[in-house]
Amino acid sequence: MMRRDGTVPAGSGPASLGPAGLGPVGLVLAGLASAWLAVLSQQALAAPGTADVAAETDAGYPSRPITIIVPYAAGGPSDTLAHLISGRMARTLGQRIVIENIAGAGGTTATLRAKRSAADGYTLSIGNIGTHAAAASLYPRLGYNPRTDFEPLGLIASAPIVVLGRRDFAPKDFREFVDYLQLNSHNLDEAHGGVGSISYDACLLLNYLVGARPRLISYEGASPALDSLMRGRTDYMCDQTINAVPRVRAGKVKAYAVAAPERSPALPDVPTTAEGGMPQFQLSAWQALFAPRGIPANVAERLNDALGQALDDPVVRARMAELGATPPNGGQRTPQALATMMQEEIDRWAAVIKAAAGNE
Repeated sequence: MMRRDGTVPAGSGPASLGPAGLGPVGLVLAGLASAWLAVLSQQALAAPGTADVAAETDAGYPSRPITIIVPYAAGGPSDTLAHLISGRMARTLGQRIVIENIAGAGGTTATLRAKRSAADGYTLSIGNIGTHAAAASLYPRLGYNPRTDFEPLGLIASAPIVVLGRRDFAPKDFREFVDYLQLNSHNLDEAHGGVGSISYDACLLLNYLVGARPRLISYEGASPALDSLMRGRTDYMCDQTINAVPRVRAGKVKAYAVAAPERSPALPDVPTTAEGGMPQFQLSAWQALFAPRGIPANVAERLNDALGQALDDPVVRARMAELGATPPNGGQRTPQALATMMQEEIDRWAAVIKAAAGNE
């Protein structure tokens, strides 16, 4: 925010001048100016510059609540995992963690906001295949670079994709679903959580493999997209088990296949895509924790450690298992491992998106 500082004109007047050649009015103005400069000096000293941030974090990070930005509407997979880890992380760090949902543009609106936040450890964000891999190819003017604008803190979990249909959708199994999609896609509505979201990316790959071109119905996250499917307003979607399991178990949507080498323990009655004749469609969606680039090293270490303790918590692990999510093992938990995986995913999805675009 820019400040406009008015200048004080030099005093002029009769022969009776005060010190430094200022008349009575000049003396008053000079006094006010001196007082104002003193206030500005105090504010400058109090401003959180880089050195001050480092001093604060060295002295006792965290000293105030931490915010985790979730790039989608409440209730979706990213939101579920953020709430799941935040409670345990808060206990470890000794500070409250606030979840802030910012939906829009497939998660990129919130991710851009996170990039612009201070690199002090008090604003973190959830990132995934969509925001930190596919978006780099889907959005020409993305506004951030996943490779260079963020500090990877650690992988949270991965979960397989489930192909879902509305409860009264005609196909009875995955083979019938694929055949039906190939013949009728131009009349079908596919729900997704925004261009670049995991649900969008997963079905982009599925549609490419099948040769389908459905109408794409966008929502501000997987949760409202899945809600549209449950209400029969759309025909199918691709979602993570984290979001799908409770709705499938309740009979609110139809699960056709899990895009994984093996059946999910959370949905043991749902066959794999390989069982349904499409082994080439396998996809596990990852979610991770990031900070703006430039966060102090000791703060990043504390956050990685707090995340690791959350992932080792029996309650957290049990809930993840219920939702079909898998926390990373020891070697996968480092920031370096996440950075390497993200680079590979950016390249992978660039190839998928290029191929899908050429198929249109």
